[in-house]
Amino acid sequence: SSSTVKGDGLQDPMLIRFSSQENPIDWYPTTTNTAGDLRIDSGSKIVQAVETRQQILVFTDVAIYAMQFIGPPFTFGINLISSNISIAAPKAAVAVDDAVYWMGAAEFYAYNGAVQRLPCTVRDHVFDDFNSAQSDKVVAGSNISFSEVWWFYPSASSNENDRYVAYNYQEGIWYIGTLDRTAWLDRGISSLPVGTGTDNYLFNHEVGAKADGAAMTSFIESGDLGVSDGNQFSFVTRVIPDLNFRDTNVDNTTVDFILSAKNAPGQVVQTTNTDTITKTSNVPVDQYTSQYQTRLRGRSFTFKVQSTDADVLWRLGIPRVDIRSDGRR
Repeated sequence: SSSTVKGDGLQDPMLIRFSSQENPIDWYPTTTNTAGDLRIDSGSKIVQAVETRQQILVFTDVAIYAMQFIGPPFTFGINLISSNISIAAPKAAVAVDDAVYWMGAAEFYAYNGAVQRLPCTVRDHVFDDFNSAQSDKVVAGSNISFSEVWWFYPSASSNENDRYVAYNYQEGIWYIGTLDRTAWLDRGISSLPVGTGTDNYLFNHEVGAKADGAAMTSFIESGDLGVSDGNQFSFVTRVIPDLNFRDTNVDNTTVDFILSAKNAPGQVVQTTNTDTITKTSNVPVDQYTSQYQTRLRGRSFTFKVQSTDADVLWRLGIPRVDIRSDGRR
């Protein structure tokens, strides 16, 4: 309750308060306790605080501070780390060990002793289709089993989270998709990651590709590839696939290898060749299509591996493609 002795009851959006170490409900600082407060001065409000192994990172709308225990008489100390950042929402940052990753207003950041902007290959895809009026609903989460951090966010046509963007911090790669999640808890307390949907259901994640019995379209696709950065025409003649089908009890499992060629960056795909890689035996070892022939010509081509059937679980290795310089004809 407010009083003239212990304050006027008005909240200061830039004030951090901590209770006495001896009494978690004693918040008013005196000469006989360790309660206190710290006021930060860069920004207009505190947005989020994230605990790491060494410190607590405090985000305002324009800055990030590090808060550490220093002992009596001040108990905690706080230092400005960067005053040139943004953060999308009160749940947009997540800690992984002693690193912190977060989504900003138009980019992504990481902190591991220093703030850095993450190069993002899908940045335009995310922020060009983003409902900024609902940005406070952005939720970040980690999936440490696969070295990933995820952000669920609302697309421009939605008032609820319906998209995700994920970053693999070991591989340095990004991927995107559609999934409505409003909260996320990594494994730890539970044996599997748990997410909440907009329909108020709880979902266990990473339980298997075939858990619901429905077919799932999965693919990985490259950007434009070519000889001499696309300055010369390329001719593709052969593909040697490298796949591992992870089920041992399903015959005739198939994955499509799709090569597409075009003559200029702005043109639509002119030629597409699709071949199916089939698992032909499950004893004693998996046997794959050894190679397939193709004839594609263009300044650049893209490579896509895709499965659309039920009961397909595969892992991609390093496919080989025979490509050489060629003329227009």
